[in-house]
Amino acid sequence: MSARTIPAPGSHARRTVLGATVATFAGVLLDGCALGDAKPVTASAGASTAGTGPAASPAGTTAGTTRPSPTLAETNAGTPSAPGPSMPPLRPGPDITQGPQGRPQVALTFHGQGDPAIARAVLAICAKADARVTVFAVGQWAQANPDLIREIAAAGHDVGNHTWSHQAMTTLDAATARSEVARAAQALARCLGHPGRWFRPSGTRFSTPTIRAAAQAAGYPRCISYDVDPEDFADPGAAAVVRRVGQGIHPGAIVSLHLGHPGTVTALPQLLAHLRAASLEPVALSTLLLA
Repeated sequence: MSARTIPAPGSHARRTVLGATVATFAGVLLDGCALGDAKPVTASAGASTAGTGPAASPAGTTAGTTRPSPTLAETNAGTPSAPGPSMPPLRPGPDITQGPQGRPQVALTFHGQGDPAIARAVLAICAKADARVTVFAVGQWAQANPDLIREIAAAGHDVGNHTWSHQAMTTLDAATARSEVARAAQALARCLGHPGRWFRPSGTRFSTPTIRAAAQAAGYPRCISYDVDPEDFADPGAAAVVRRVGQGIHPGAIVSLHLGHPGTVTALPQLLAHLRAASLEPVALSTLLLA
């Protein structure tokens, strides 16, 4: 994706700043968290907010508990990682790779696992910058760190589902794929009282029909992908992370980042500063896609 100059309404000066900011970045965007060989599906240019039909409730149970998980429709009732009752559910459809491009907003999304101390460092940086992000938590990580999951949601960030054990979902049969999504949904529900609105498959950038069926069975009508990926999980260094994000950033972008990597923490303050200089606001997915 080539660098783009994004005009800020009514301000030639801001256009100049953004052009200079993006022009200083170089690098190549690389596909991330893609262990499988799934072919891209036709991706949405944004989320559809048409339709208000109820979402299906999460399927399956976790061993040792019979506690039911709330439906995604219930997450619209003002819970910490749901913006409020006015937010409509999404219709089922293909992967969401970016949000609307008509507002100067972007979504920084984190694959959630790794050292909790690194995650809390990210939360502290976001709090200082008044930034909101989305964390797709691996279910086992959420189960092991319920207080951290609640801290993320209480700080105004979105919490989503990134499968139970972070397997390469393109290699799983239908029953195992359903279990991976459902068990993670229940882990989030035990932490937050709801399973979160968003799902991102593990081990692949794009979903498959099997993955989408598993997500929809658990109450997630759309899979969340991304269109900007600095491959920070490969630890290329903070400067490379900032440069690669800057290469592809644009209004409506969904950026893939990873908790558990110190270089990402080091890069984050500079990345947030560049977004602000470019008049791009880092917001949670609920704001980008549904507000």
